[in-house]
Amino acid sequence: MYKLIIRPIFFLFDPEKIHHFTFSLVRFLSKIPLISNLFRSLYQVNDKKLERKLFGLTFKNPVGLAAGFDKNAVLYNELANFGFGFIEIGTVTPKAQEGNPKKRLFRLQDDKGIINRMGFNNEGLEAAIHQLKKNKKRLIIGGNIGKNTQTLPENYTQDYLKCFKGLHTYIDYFVLNVSCPNVGSHAKLNDKDYLIELITECQKLNNKETIQKPILLKIAPDLNNTQLDEIIELVAETKIDGVIASNTSTKRDDLNATDEQLKEIGNGGLSGQPIKDISTKVIQYLADNSNKAFPIIGVGGIHSEKDALEKLKAGADLVQIYTGFIYEGPSLVKRINKAILKSQ
Repeated sequence: MYKLIIRPIFFLFDPEKIHHFTFSLVRFLSKIPLISNLFRSLYQVNDKKLERKLFGLTFKNPVGLAAGFDKNAVLYNELANFGFGFIEIGTVTPKAQEGNPKKRLFRLQDDKGIINRMGFNNEGLEAAIHQLKKNKKRLIIGGNIGKNTQTLPENYTQDYLKCFKGLHTYIDYFVLNVSCPNVGSHAKLNDKDYLIELITECQKLNNKETIQKPILLKIAPDLNNTQLDEIIELVAETKIDGVIASNTSTKRDDLNATDEQLKEIGNGGLSGQPIKDISTKVIQYLADNSNKAFPIIGVGGIHSEKDALEKLKAGADLVQIYTGFIYEGPSLVKRINKAILKSQ
C-alpha cells in the first residue's frame, strides 16, 4: 500500500514539506484510540532472539532509526510503534538554528537516494530536553550532538559539552557527529588530534555523572584506508564505546541522475542506495582490521532485508535506516527483523 499509493502521492510534493506533513499526520493518527495498537500489531516483531546487548544497553531488536529524521525529538514516542529497536534524535546543537537556505533536500528517485544540505537545522538543546521529558520509555533513545554553525573553532568542544551535559539525563547513548558535510568549516572535526581532545573531554564529563552513558563516533563513508586505520587507532587510544558507519557521502559516482540534475541540485550529503556498498566496505574494513575490537552501528543504503543482512555480516552489530524508511515504508523494519530471525 505504501509503495503503490502513499509514496507516489508524497513524492509529488517538496521533500521537506512532506516530511513535516508526515510528522503531523503520524502525531494526529496516534492520538486516535487503538491506532497506536494497530501500528504495533502491523509493524512490531517481538522476540527475545532479536535482543542485542551492547555497551551496557539491551536493544529489543537491532534495527534503529538514524539521526536526522526526528531532529527535535518530537515524534520518537509515536515512531516507537513502528517496530524500531532504538531511535537516534538530533543532530542537536546548543542553540536553535535555521540551517542552510532552502531548497536543501532533494530526491534522486531513479537512484533511490536523497541529497541534503540541511545544515543541522534544529530547535536547540532546551527544546530537545523539553521533548525528551515526555519519554514513555518504549525503546532506547540515542542523542546525536554537534556544534552550531557560527561557533568558532576554538569553541567547538564547548558546544559538544553543553549538549552532552544537557542531554545526559534523558538519553541512553551519545553520538558525536563530526562527519556531516553540510555544516561548513568542519575540517578540524576530522583531525585525529582534535578528535582525541573532544572525546577525552566528553569522557571526563561522563565520568562525573552517577551513570555513565556510552559515547559513539559517527564517521563519513568517504574515508580512505589510512584514515580508517586512524579511526581504529583512535578507538583503541580513547576507548570510545563504538562507531557509527556511516554518515552521508559527498561523492556522486555511478548515479542514474544526470550531470545536469546534479548540477542543479548542487552540494550536499548523498544517502540511500548509492552509498550502500561504500558504507558496507567501511564497516568490513573496521571490523576486519580491528579484529572486531569495538561495536559498529551500520547505516547507509539499507532498502531491503538483504541490505541489512549484508551490513551485519560485514561486522555491524546494529543497523539504522533513514532513506530506506522513506522509500520503502514502515514495513521495512518488520521485514528486516524477520529476516534476522530467519538467518539466526
